[in-house]
This record gives sequence, C-alpha cells and structure tokens, in this order.
Amino acid sequence: MTDPVYRTILLFDIEQYGSRDDVEQAFLRRVLYDVVDSTLLTAAVDETARLRADRGDSVMELIDTAVPVPALVKTLLTETPALLHNKNRLLATSARMRLRIVLSSGYVAVDELDGWVGSDLNHAVRLLNSDPLRDALKQRDTDCVLCVSDSVYQGVVRHGPLGVRPEEFHRVTVGTKEGPTVAWVHGEPGTPGSPEAAAGATAPGTDAPVAQHHDIRIRGSQYGQAGGTHHGDQRFDFTRPAGDERR
Repeated sequence: MTDPVYRTILLFDIEQYGSRDDVEQAFLRRVLYDVVDSTLLTAAVDETARLRADRGDSVMELIDTAVPVPALVKTLLTETPALLHNKNRLLATSARMRLRIVLSSGYVAVDELDGWVGSDLNHAVRLLNSDPLRDALKQRDTDCVLCVSDSVYQGVVRHGPLGVRPEEFHRVTVGTKEGPTVAWVHGEPGTPGSPEAAAGATAPGTDAPVAQHHDIRIRGSQYGQAGGTHHGDQRFDFTRPAGDERR
C-alpha cells in the first residue's frame, strides 16, 4: 500500500435514482456529469488536480489540496444550485434531479489492488448516506443540499470566508458504528419533531442511531490526477449494506 495522501473529498449523490427507469437513469448521469464538471470549472479546479470515481448514481472527486477549500464551498452554495435549477426548469417534475452533496477531507491511500482506501473516505460516504442529510433534502423544495464535515466547518466555514455565511449551517449528529460523528448541513433545520431536527439535537456522546458499518472500495473511471502516483485502473466501490434502499 502506498503512503496516504491528504485530499479534499467531494461527493454527489442523486436522490431516488433507483426508482427511475434505464432511460431516465442514463439521462440523469449525463446531467450529473455536467453539473459536477461545471461546478469544479467555476471553482478553478484543473483536471490535473482531480481524480474521479463513478458509482452510477453518484460521483466522487478527490481534489488536490492546492485548490482552496473556501472557493469550493462558495461554488457549491451558489453555482451548483444555479446549474441544477437551470436544468430542472426545462424538465418534467418526474425527471427532476436533486442532489445530496458532501464536502470533507482526509487521508486516502492506494492499496495493493489499486483501490483507494481510508477511514476518512469511509466517513465521508457515511455522511452522504446519513438520515439527517437525506431528510434535509426531503424536507426542502431546493434542488440540492450541502453537508460539510466538522473539520471543514471548523477549518473553513466558521471563519466566514467571502460568500460563505457560517450561521446558515446547522449542526447534526450522525450515528455510526464507531459512535456519533458531527457534521454541518446548510440551510434551516427541520421542523420540531422531524427526523432531521431530532438528529441535529443529539449531543455528542449520547446514544444515537447506529448506522451499519460497511467498508468501501470504489470502482469506475477516473479523470485527471490528484497527485502522487496515477494508476490508470484504480477501482472504487462504495459497498452498501443489504437492503439499503434509496429514499
């Protein structure tokens, strides 16, 4: 296994992808690629500074740390919603695409099978699939919702860089096998008694719903190079627990 390298981790996931037929899924994937590429272009992320993994209903980007995280946060809060709105307004309601987005960071290593591995990567995927983030998107009329890890919030968001307002984020607690983990979701919390509000009110160290643990290996195509050794056949595979249905 190579030495771990520190990367910004950006994940996009399509809501209710599994409920669409094959034609709709193929269309949504093209739209997703357009949105992701345009978002990163606006954030001045060069193709040589990013590494992509495709898992069908979602896309993962590992981004070189030379790319400023404040620019990424600002772009995800402004450009991404605008891109989605412009595409969705031309579509029937049934074809509308909505996204859960996670911005995190951490160390990722390449194992002997050329797969990207790391607990920080696992953590980001758990945030993407967490109930608080799913519920946040479900309860809103917006086309996307952004969640940032606690490290990104504490290191970047809370300082209020230009175009980012920390008061617009609210704290949530996500239950995992390793225990509760804190993250921050953009937008107003759910109404009192809602699943999102209940999750956000859970204090660290208290009992929280425990998500089933799953290891991750990502398979798919990659574009660009995120530093270190570039492996042309790197595989990524987000393994979901059995019975994990999309909402």
